[in-house]
Amino acid sequence: MTEIITGKDNPLIKRITKLMSSAKARREEGCFVCEGIRLCMDALYSGAEILCFCCTENAYNKYQEDAGRLEKAAKRSTLISPALFSRISDTRTPQGFLCIAAVRENIPEIKKGGCYVGLERIQDPSNLGTILRTAEALGAQGVILSGDCCDIYSPKVVRGSMGAVFRLPVLIVDDFTEYIADAGKNGIKTYASTPRDARSIAEADLSAGGIMLIGNEGNGLDDDTINACTMRVMIPMKGRAESLNASAAASILMYELMKAQP
Repeated sequence: MTEIITGKDNPLIKRITKLMSSAKARREEGCFVCEGIRLCMDALYSGAEILCFCCTENAYNKYQEDAGRLEKAAKRSTLISPALFSRISDTRTPQGFLCIAAVRENIPEIKKGGCYVGLERIQDPSNLGTILRTAEALGAQGVILSGDCCDIYSPKVVRGSMGAVFRLPVLIVDDFTEYIADAGKNGIKTYASTPRDARSIAEADLSAGGIMLIGNEGNGLDDDTINACTMRVMIPMKGRAESLNASAAASILMYELMKAQP
């Protein structure tokens, strides 16, 4: 790479900054930013289209093999000065690797006997990233998101997912409650996580698979969504804690769903 960008007014730098900060820009362009060596390589090995690869000269020299693979795969490659990279980076200690990757259309096929997670109005990017990472690790076949969840391609979600965002099938639906109701009508079991009138997740029959639903961090699932579900489940709580973090609760609920499969 011979091109070196040093100025913040460079069009590419402006584009990267906008993609990092704006969900609207990511939707309109159909691409997003992933930062760090591991995420950039995850994007490459997961088959994502690398539109642009940027790095500092020090990072290029330190990780020549990985940099070479990304440079070969990318449609455009360029060096960025360390000072400018630190300025646009979303991390405290940037590694000097950054890619713009195209969004892949990877929609799950929701069918009887499958195991999925449904998320309604999840707002914390760290929670969403962790849930995606856990869903992939536990073997979920897809994730259904309400349209008002935070953007799965925001830098914090991408980073928190540890690459799951590149591989895990995701469906985003505008009318989440209607979608869940229709799934139930089609014979797919749906489980609402709620402390109200619910049975213990440890005692519930989850052997038919289905969609495990987790709601907003502060308010949980909407009442209409809960009422549309096949079953209500809860995590038994001991001690004085009133609730669990959304990602922690999702991990337990997803594990129980996967464990129950024959």
